[in-house]
Amino acid sequence: MSAIVETVGFFFGVSGSVMLGITLFNANWRVSSVDGNVITTSTLFENLWMSCATDSTGVYNCRDFQSLLALSGYLQASRALMISSLVFGLFACLCGMIGLQCTKVADGNAALKGKFATVAGALSIFAGLCAGISISWYAFNITSEFFNPLYPGTKYEIGPALYLGWSGALLDIVGGALMCCSYKQVTKSKSKYTYNYRSTNTASAAKPAPQTALPRYESSNSISKYGKNAYV
Repeated sequence: MSAIVETVGFFFGVSGSVMLGITLFNANWRVSSVDGNVITTSTLFENLWMSCATDSTGVYNCRDFQSLLALSGYLQASRALMISSLVFGLFACLCGMIGLQCTKVADGNAALKGKFATVAGALSIFAGLCAGISISWYAFNITSEFFNPLYPGTKYEIGPALYLGWSGALLDIVGGALMCCSYKQVTKSKSKYTYNYRSTNTASAAKPAPQTALPRYESSNSISKYGKNAYV
Protein backbone atom coordinates (compact mmCIF):
# COMPACT_ATOMS: atom_id res chain seq x y z
CA MET A 1 0.00 0.00 0.00
CA SER A 2 2.89 2.39 0.74
CA ALA A 3 4.19 2.02 -2.83
CA ILE A 4 0.83 3.17 -4.22
CA VAL A 5 0.69 6.15 -1.85
CA GLU A 6 4.28 7.04 -2.75
CA THR A 7 3.58 6.88 -6.47
CA VAL A 8 0.45 9.02 -6.16
CA GLY A 9 2.37 11.58 -4.10
CA PHE A 10 5.14 11.71 -6.69
CA PHE A 11 2.60 12.18 -9.49
CA PHE A 12 0.93 15.02 -7.55
CA GLY A 13 4.28 16.69 -6.94
CA VAL A 14 5.34 16.54 -10.58
CA SER A 15 1.94 17.82 -11.74
CA GLY A 16 2.10 20.68 -9.24
CA SER A 17 5.59 21.69 -10.37
CA VAL A 18 4.51 21.69 -14.03
CA MET A 19 1.50 23.86 -13.19
CA LEU A 20 3.69 26.28 -11.25
CA GLY A 21 6.08 26.52 -14.20
CA ILE A 22 3.17 27.42 -16.48
CA THR A 23 1.94 29.94 -13.91
CA LEU A 24 5.29 31.72 -13.68
CA PHE A 25 5.38 32.57 -17.38
CA ASN A 26 1.66 33.20 -17.78
CA ALA A 27 0.91 36.87 -18.45
CA ASN A 28 -2.52 36.90 -16.77
CA TRP A 29 -1.53 37.30 -13.14
CA ARG A 30 -3.77 40.33 -12.91
CA VAL A 31 -6.25 41.75 -15.39
CA SER A 32 -7.58 45.30 -15.51
CA SER A 33 -11.07 45.65 -14.13
CA VAL A 34 -13.96 47.08 -16.15
CA ASP A 35 -15.67 48.20 -12.96
CA GLY A 36 -15.59 52.01 -12.98
CA ASN A 37 -13.34 52.12 -16.05
CA VAL A 38 -14.53 54.34 -18.84
CA ILE A 39 -12.24 52.72 -21.41
CA THR A 40 -13.52 49.22 -22.09
CA THR A 41 -12.03 48.66 -25.54
CA SER A 42 -8.56 47.82 -24.18
CA THR A 43 -7.51 45.38 -21.54
CA LEU A 44 -4.35 45.50 -19.43
CA PHE A 45 -2.78 42.40 -17.91
CA GLU A 46 0.47 41.85 -16.05
CA ASN A 47 2.64 39.18 -14.48
CA LEU A 48 5.93 39.25 -12.59
CA TRP A 49 7.99 40.14 -15.65
CA MET A 50 6.00 42.34 -18.02
CA SER A 51 2.89 44.39 -18.66
CA CYS A 52 0.72 43.89 -21.74
CA ALA A 53 -2.20 45.65 -23.37
CA THR A 54 -4.69 44.38 -25.93
CA ASP A 55 -7.56 46.02 -27.78
CA SER A 56 -10.87 44.77 -29.12
CA THR A 57 -9.27 43.67 -32.39
CA GLY A 58 -6.93 41.25 -30.62
CA VAL A 59 -3.74 43.19 -31.19
CA TYR A 60 -1.60 43.40 -28.08
CA ASN A 61 1.73 44.86 -27.08
CA CYS A 62 3.92 43.81 -24.16
CA ARG A 63 6.54 45.77 -22.28
CA ASP A 64 9.12 44.23 -19.95
CA PHE A 65 9.79 45.85 -16.61
CA GLN A 66 12.97 47.81 -17.20
CA SER A 67 14.39 48.22 -13.72
CA LEU A 68 14.42 45.63 -10.99
CA LEU A 69 15.00 48.17 -8.23
CA ALA A 70 12.10 50.28 -9.44
CA LEU A 71 9.64 47.43 -8.80
CA SER A 72 7.61 47.08 -5.67
CA GLY A 73 9.03 45.02 -2.82
CA TYR A 74 6.29 42.41 -2.95
CA LEU A 75 6.89 41.93 -6.68
CA GLN A 76 10.59 41.24 -6.14
CA ALA A 77 9.79 38.85 -3.29
CA SER A 78 7.21 37.06 -5.43
CA ARG A 79 9.81 36.52 -8.14
CA ALA A 80 12.30 35.06 -5.67
CA LEU A 81 9.72 32.78 -4.08
CA MET A 82 8.45 31.45 -7.41
CA ILE A 83 11.96 30.70 -8.67
CA SER A 84 12.76 28.97 -5.37
CA SER A 85 9.57 26.96 -5.74
CA LEU A 86 10.61 25.69 -9.17
CA VAL A 87 14.11 24.81 -7.92
CA PHE A 88 12.68 22.87 -4.97
CA GLY A 89 10.25 21.14 -7.31
CA LEU A 90 13.06 20.09 -9.66
CA PHE A 91 15.13 18.55 -6.87
CA ALA A 92 12.00 16.91 -5.46
CA CYS A 93 11.40 15.18 -8.80
CA LEU A 94 15.00 13.94 -8.97
CA CYS A 95 14.99 12.61 -5.41
CA GLY A 96 11.55 11.10 -5.94
CA MET A 97 12.71 9.10 -8.95
CA ILE A 98 15.45 7.57 -6.81
CA GLY A 99 13.23 6.99 -3.79
CA LEU A 100 10.29 5.37 -5.55
CA GLN A 101 9.98 1.68 -4.79
CA CYS A 102 9.07 0.90 -8.39
CA THR A 103 12.40 2.19 -9.75
CA LYS A 104 15.59 0.16 -10.00
CA VAL A 105 17.88 2.90 -8.69
CA ALA A 106 19.47 1.83 -5.37
CA ASP A 107 17.39 -1.32 -5.53
CA GLY A 108 17.96 -3.60 -2.57
CA ASN A 109 18.63 -0.75 -0.12
CA ALA A 110 15.21 0.02 1.30
CA ALA A 111 16.52 2.42 3.94
CA LEU A 112 18.29 4.61 1.36
CA LYS A 113 15.26 4.68 -0.94
CA GLY A 114 13.04 5.62 1.99
CA LYS A 115 15.30 8.53 2.91
CA PHE A 116 15.28 9.81 -0.68
CA ALA A 117 11.48 9.57 -0.73
CA THR A 118 11.25 11.56 2.50
CA VAL A 119 13.61 14.24 1.20
CA ALA A 120 11.60 14.46 -2.02
CA GLY A 121 8.39 14.90 -0.03
CA ALA A 122 9.91 17.64 2.13
CA LEU A 123 11.24 19.51 -0.92
CA SER A 124 7.84 19.24 -2.59
CA ILE A 125 6.17 20.72 0.49
CA PHE A 126 8.68 23.59 0.53
CA ALA A 127 7.99 24.23 -3.16
CA GLY A 128 4.27 24.38 -2.54
CA LEU A 129 4.67 26.71 0.43
CA CYS A 130 6.95 29.11 -1.48
CA ALA A 131 4.56 29.26 -4.41
CA GLY A 132 1.52 29.62 -2.16
CA ILE A 133 3.08 32.51 -0.25
CA SER A 134 4.12 34.27 -3.46
CA ILE A 135 0.73 33.95 -5.16
CA SER A 136 -1.25 34.82 -2.05
CA TRP A 137 0.90 37.88 -1.39
CA TYR A 138 0.41 39.04 -4.98
CA ALA A 139 -3.34 38.46 -4.77
CA PHE A 140 -3.51 40.35 -1.46
CA ASN A 141 -2.01 43.44 -3.09
CA ILE A 142 -4.49 43.20 -5.97
CA THR A 143 -7.46 43.11 -3.63
CA SER A 144 -6.10 45.85 -1.36
CA GLU A 145 -5.65 48.20 -4.31
CA PHE A 146 -9.06 47.28 -5.73
CA PHE A 147 -10.95 48.04 -2.51
CA ASN A 148 -8.95 51.17 -1.72
CA PRO A 149 -11.07 54.14 -2.82
CA LEU A 150 -8.05 56.46 -2.70
CA TYR A 151 -5.90 54.39 -5.05
CA PRO A 152 -5.30 56.57 -8.14
CA GLY A 153 -3.97 53.98 -10.58
CA THR A 154 -5.61 51.30 -12.66
CA LYS A 155 -7.46 48.73 -10.63
CA TYR A 156 -6.93 45.09 -11.40
CA GLU A 157 -8.64 41.83 -10.65
CA ILE A 158 -7.19 38.41 -9.93
CA GLY A 159 -6.16 36.73 -13.17
CA PRO A 160 -6.62 33.09 -14.13
CA ALA A 161 -2.89 32.38 -13.68
CA LEU A 162 -3.21 32.79 -9.92
CA TYR A 163 -5.90 30.11 -9.68
CA LEU A 164 -3.66 27.78 -11.65
CA GLY A 165 -0.80 28.57 -9.31
CA TRP A 166 -2.88 27.92 -6.19
CA SER A 167 -3.86 24.54 -7.60
CA GLY A 168 -0.23 23.69 -8.35
CA ALA A 169 0.89 24.71 -4.86
CA LEU A 170 -1.82 22.57 -3.30
CA LEU A 171 -0.80 19.56 -5.39
CA ASP A 172 2.82 20.03 -4.33
CA ILE A 173 1.92 20.12 -0.64
CA VAL A 174 -0.43 17.14 -0.81
CA GLY A 175 2.02 15.13 -2.91
CA GLY A 176 4.90 15.88 -0.55
CA ALA A 177 2.82 14.88 2.47
CA LEU A 178 1.90 11.57 0.83
CA MET A 179 5.53 10.80 0.05
CA CYS A 180 6.60 11.57 3.61
CA CYS A 181 3.82 9.43 5.09
CA SER A 182 4.66 6.48 2.85
CA TYR A 183 8.10 6.08 4.36
CA LYS A 184 8.48 3.01 6.53
CA GLN A 185 11.59 2.91 8.56
CA VAL A 186 13.43 -0.32 8.14
CA THR A 187 14.23 -1.85 11.50
CA LYS A 188 17.65 -3.30 11.73
CA SER A 189 17.77 -6.98 12.37
CA LYS A 190 19.08 -7.95 15.73
CA SER A 191 22.63 -9.19 15.77
CA LYS A 192 23.00 -12.93 16.15
CA TYR A 193 25.19 -14.15 18.93
CA THR A 194 27.16 -17.36 18.48
CA TYR A 195 27.86 -19.33 21.55
CA ASN A 196 30.97 -21.46 21.78
CA TYR A 197 30.02 -24.74 23.26
CA ARG A 198 31.23 -28.29 23.05
CA SER A 199 29.09 -30.92 21.61
CA THR A 200 28.31 -33.99 23.63
CA ASN A 201 30.67 -36.15 21.64
CA THR A 202 33.47 -33.64 21.84
CA ALA A 203 33.03 -33.24 25.56
CA SER A 204 33.04 -36.94 26.09
CA ALA A 205 36.07 -37.34 23.84
CA ALA A 206 38.00 -34.61 25.62
CA LYS A 207 37.24 -36.02 29.07
CA PRO A 208 39.90 -38.56 30.11
CA ALA A 209 38.70 -42.14 30.08
CA PRO A 210 38.18 -43.60 33.55
CA GLN A 211 40.67 -46.17 34.64
CA THR A 212 39.53 -49.75 34.51
CA ALA A 213 39.09 -51.14 37.95
CA LEU A 214 41.57 -53.88 38.72
CA PRO A 215 40.38 -57.11 40.22
CA ARG A 216 40.73 -57.49 43.94
CA TYR A 217 43.52 -59.89 43.62
CA GLU A 218 45.47 -57.59 41.23
CA SER A 219 45.00 -54.49 43.27
CA SER A 220 48.08 -52.92 44.70
CA ASN A 221 46.46 -53.00 48.12
CA SER A 222 45.49 -56.66 47.92
CA ILE A 223 48.89 -57.84 49.15
CA SER A 224 48.21 -56.33 52.52
CA LYS A 225 45.24 -58.66 52.98
CA TYR A 226 47.39 -61.82 53.11
CA GLY A 227 50.04 -62.76 55.56
CA LYS A 228 53.68 -63.12 54.68
CA ASN A 229 53.45 -66.94 55.17
CA ALA A 230 51.22 -67.18 52.12
CA TYR A 231 54.18 -66.68 49.81
CA VAL A 232 56.57 -69.04 51.55
